[in-house]
Amino acid sequence: MVTLEAARAAARGAGLTPCSIVLKRLDRAQDVDVHLDDDVYLYPASMIKTPLAVATFDLVERGELKLEDTVETTHANLTQNDRPSPLQPGYRASLHELIELMLTRSDNVATNMLFDICGRERATTIVQSAYGLRSTAFYRKVSGSEPLIDDPHWDGTHRNMHNAGDAAKLFELIAQDGVPYADLLRATLLQQQFNDKLNRGLRPGDRFAHKTGDTDEVTHDGGLLDIAQGPSYVIVVYTGLPSNAANNARFGPFMRAIRALM
Repeated sequence: MVTLEAARAAARGAGLTPCSIVLKRLDRAQDVDVHLDDDVYLYPASMIKTPLAVATFDLVERGELKLEDTVETTHANLTQNDRPSPLQPGYRASLHELIELMLTRSDNVATNMLFDICGRERATTIVQSAYGLRSTAFYRKVSGSEPLIDDPHWDGTHRNMHNAGDAAKLFELIAQDGVPYADLLRATLLQQQFNDKLNRGLRPGDRFAHKTGDTDEVTHDGGLLDIAQGPSYVIVVYTGLPSNAANNARFGPFMRAIRALM
């Protein structure tokens, strides 16, 4: 069984420090419920995209938006991406396509378009009041590189918020159909194209529906782990390490150590 001390030792052994970790078993046993500094602020990077997707689906559920609605890509939302994006000026994308691109490819242009569509204040109110994510807020559009994207609606002070505790809470809601379109969210997160962190420590037959976050100051991973012929878990690991190949590789030994205790 995974304990707080075991998680702390696994993180220390893998060199994943400083870090915030949540690991929770999702069946009735719930004998694993580990929280290590999960209320500490670390910049969420692209982990903020999962609650933004939930806010968008919430507006669809209310009838304020439709998944088939299309929006034209403009120069104002362009920024660098890690993977090629179809979102070039003039391209019209459906709301559904924007959500898929944002989660599976971590597309920054799609994210910025959804900032405009949902409204950052409205999206913040939704995730805080409807889903209890009190440490989550949308303040600034995302940038793939320097210089940062021009964002005239930013207040000039605050950074996006979504700590490891809120990330774990949200993944649990997604697992338990506690948000609109939870089945679609799970299927989309399973299509994640960036799998060089916790995935490296999984075993054959494991399924991990997850999201990553990366900048030159943080590297994160988290989601829903379904063990072959076994229970399901929420696992979230935030670190205050720069995202690079060497630091991302540290997640593998950590996950192997944790996986051996499950």
